[in-house]
Amino acid sequence: MNPIDFTADSPGKLIPIPEGTSAFVPDALPATVPLGPEAVQILAEASQALGLLQGLVQSLPSPQILVRPFVRREAELSSRIEGTYANQEELVLFELDRDTAADKPDVREVWNYVAAFEYGLKRLQELPVSLRLIRELHNKLMKGVRGGDRRPGEFRTCQNYIGRKGQPITNARYVPPPPSEVPGCLDAFEKAIHAESKQPFLVSLALIHYQFEAIHPFEDGNGRIGRLLLPLLLVEKGILSHPLIQLSAYFEQHRGEYYDHLLQISQSGKWQPWVTFFLRAVHQESNEAARRSRAILDLRTEYRDKMEAAGASAHTLKIVDDLFVTPAVTVTGVAKRLRVTYPTAELLVRKLVRANILSADKTRRRNRIFHASEILNLVQKEL
Repeated sequence: MNPIDFTADSPGKLIPIPEGTSAFVPDALPATVPLGPEAVQILAEASQALGLLQGLVQSLPSPQILVRPFVRREAELSSRIEGTYANQEELVLFELDRDTAADKPDVREVWNYVAAFEYGLKRLQELPVSLRLIRELHNKLMKGVRGGDRRPGEFRTCQNYIGRKGQPITNARYVPPPPSEVPGCLDAFEKAIHAESKQPFLVSLALIHYQFEAIHPFEDGNGRIGRLLLPLLLVEKGILSHPLIQLSAYFEQHRGEYYDHLLQISQSGKWQPWVTFFLRAVHQESNEAARRSRAILDLRTEYRDKMEAAGASAHTLKIVDDLFVTPAVTVTGVAKRLRVTYPTAELLVRKLVRANILSADKTRRRNRIFHASEILNLVQKEL
């Protein structure tokens, strides 16, 4: 991190640290940032797209059918930005059988993101987004995986930095505040989350994300926690009732720009390019979430109509709905879920296989898994 890259417009200060370089300490967030014509236009489009998505969510008979698939997709894409890879099928299999991922640490890491996300949604019912909740989310994210020895759920007490693996801190791309400055930065950050603002919340959200990443308050997992907070804050503020938007999809697609915009704020206070980039992400991903939601719901209607025409029971229709939450089942799992005997559950699964809704995984001879491949593909494919 070269001090000459930091101009007089930088929203913070550089201070020397014992490691032989300088660290950046961000100022408290500004009350407002000026928006150019392009940002104003994209803000209007992003707000409208979010409003349409929320309208769609409110019209759904059961929004929960969409929540778990969208959370899994967000977990996959956010983790991919950090170089951790697990696809939707692997996550679904892990959900059914935790032993299947024993030799795939990436799957467990991404699943921890799902667990942290869903924990955060439930916790919002009793606790606002706060430093306390952020620590709890981090504990869920890092528990039992790589980096789990780096004080899960605790803010850092050592210096960290962003750079290529194996490079010394003196060659870092970015060095966040030293540990002694972290508490003060976090106090200002928490105040910014709940501060009254005259600017639209989407603009404030862009600034909040920058500030969290600039502070980098944990030893590890900062990028994932920072991105996880975005949909949680949209839900907390009532902009979305359910987290059906995955901003990580846009950030992953434009990874270089994402990192560059955040760094350029610290270096020279370039707020507008970042805010414009962020609003464009909200606009695109709101539209994409609406398209994906409609496609999933159309497929659900198709499946239910097909099974009802064949005289399916309420149990069968319940399995169909459950498949849109977790697009794979075992006979044992169906028996437990519906509280029926194993033979009855096996009969229900066979009906869905004959209807080409489920297909058997022939690589397993015991406790065979049946996949709803069409649903799985619809969740993960580009639309």
